[in-house]
Amino acid sequence: QVQLVASGGDSVQAGGSLTLSCIASGPIYNAGCLGWFRQAPGKEREGVATIYTGTGLTFYSNSVKGRFTISQEHAANTLYLQMTSLNPDDTAVYYCEAVREGLMHACPRQYPSDFTSGGRGTQVTVTS
Repeated sequence: QVQLVASGGDSVQAGGSLTLSCIASGPIYNAGCLGWFRQAPGKEREGVATIYTGTGLTFYSNSVKGRFTISQEHAANTLYLQMTSLNPDDTAVYYCEAVREGLMHACPRQYPSDFTSGGRGTQVTVTS
């Protein structure tokens, strides 16, 4: 399974935008399903957006739908998360993760336990 490293986090004001990147150690076109997850202080890790890497079909949590866009660039083995209209509730460490083997059907539901964890995240802080 590919190793994933997220980057691009920063401190921004509410209403601002930010794009996160995630570089994979190998090809992502056959990774199955990749996604962005986040964990705020004192809260559990939650799914934000996922994508079937073969078809490009995307899924979003209700909290970010219409504001965030997940995308991929196969040639660069890179996953992106474009974030707009950021608010303080979006403050968290963001991680990119791959679905566990045999759990392709889990892509839409974004259960954290269905995805690998432990990769390096990137901090996003939104100030009001």
